[in-house]
Amino acid sequence: MTEQTTAENAQPQQNAPAATTLWVERTGTRRYVGHSSRGAEVLVGSESVEGVFTPGELLKIALAACTGMASDFALSRRLGDHYDATIRVSGAADRDNETYPKLEETLELDLSELDADARERLLTLVQRSVDKACTVGRTLKAGTEVELSIAVDE
Repeated sequence: MTEQTTAENAQPQQNAPAATTLWVERTGTRRYVGHSSRGAEVLVGSESVEGVFTPGELLKIALAACTGMASDFALSRRLGDHYDATIRVSGAADRDNETYPKLEETLELDLSELDADARERLLTLVQRSVDKACTVGRTLKAGTEVELSIAVDE
């Protein structure tokens, strides 16, 4: 009954994209291929395997990419569509607790064309944009509940 009521009251979203499905498949010992329903793939494995990302590296890359994407509009509006940016991210794992207690990002930009006031305004806008729109960073800062279920063929 609740599901019917919810569905009846839901407002249809026009042109809403279908949710992307994500999964990984095992290809060998501690080797996986990550997939998206949009056709993307990424190789995942342990640090000893060449040519793959570790899950921790993907977490860091997701954070850096999210920062870049969240700041893109503010920066391109001021610097033009073809500005260069590199976001470096690092953080050592605490192996006792299997966590990353601290991740550090550095957004590298050439702002030499801007005067000091314009540079400060832009950097403030970029920080606000990232704080507001970077879902990965916001999730990491807030923490999140992770629930694992296991489906077994019998």
